[in-house]
Amino acid sequence: MVRPHLPLNALRAFEASARHLSFTRAAVELCVTQAAVSHQVKVLEQRLKVTLFKRLPRGLMITAEGEALLPVVRDSFDRMAEMLERFEGGQVRQVLTVGAVGTFAVGWLLPRLPAFAARHPFIDLRLSTNNNRVDAAAEGLDLAIRFGDGAWHGTEAERLFEAPLSPLCIPAIADTLREPADLLRHTLLRSYRADEWPAWFAAAGVAAPGPLVKGVVFDSSVAMLEAATQGAGIALAPPRMFTRQLDAGVVRRPFAIGVSMGAYWLTRLKSRRPTPAMRGFREWLLETAGAETDAAGGIGTS
Repeated sequence: MVRPHLPLNALRAFEASARHLSFTRAAVELCVTQAAVSHQVKVLEQRLKVTLFKRLPRGLMITAEGEALLPVVRDSFDRMAEMLERFEGGQVRQVLTVGAVGTFAVGWLLPRLPAFAARHPFIDLRLSTNNNRVDAAAEGLDLAIRFGDGAWHGTEAERLFEAPLSPLCIPAIADTLREPADLLRHTLLRSYRADEWPAWFAAAGVAAPGPLVKGVVFDSSVAMLEAATQGAGIALAPPRMFTRQLDAGVVRRPFAIGVSMGAYWLTRLKSRRPTPAMRGFREWLLETAGAETDAAGGIGTS
């Protein structure tokens, strides 16, 4: 198919004039004369056989035809600019879109991204967070980091590590706890997975009465721990994701008992062919997670 010659100068003049509603201000931006901008817009109007602007004594008024054309032109120029920005030092930057559970993104991934960027300076990583509910196809994700058992339909999943759950709370509450059963005297913050606290008490050997918890349900361990740091109660969260808060003494882990409810996985739709950027991120992520797990003495270490 032979594509017609695109009048790029005329389209640029049109876009700038529509943004400023002035040939004069568009000319200043484009470093040309007002007459040149007016001429380019006239050329475009003649080619399209429509009127794009109504010329007023003071400025311009865009027509319905101009309004229809403008978003297409803007989007096209934006996409060209974005692509040109991806070229650096003779090499194209590869875009990689990754979705991640918010807790994992904030607690583990973000502090390690500088190391990834240093290894892969030409990968333009775009990170979106979620609460473990994700539609990789609809969201256009290349890869997704999810929590669970690794069984998602149509998905290839590679295990990263477990992150067992333990009670986390502010020091003032931790000082009142002597044995696991003491937790029952406090507000126990809960996630949408109702089996977590019962599983932890079972691991601790406590015959806890039900229902154990009432009140606000959190869809993110990040939000739950923030509530805990404000003294709202005791969170059941993965200490491995909150090492900064633990090291700073903002929260404490009163009991070493942990219960595993799943693992973090790197996932890819089987229908999504791996790109060089996807392979680079996968290799770095598995290597980093594996090295840290080995150094900690095992998958279950938190």
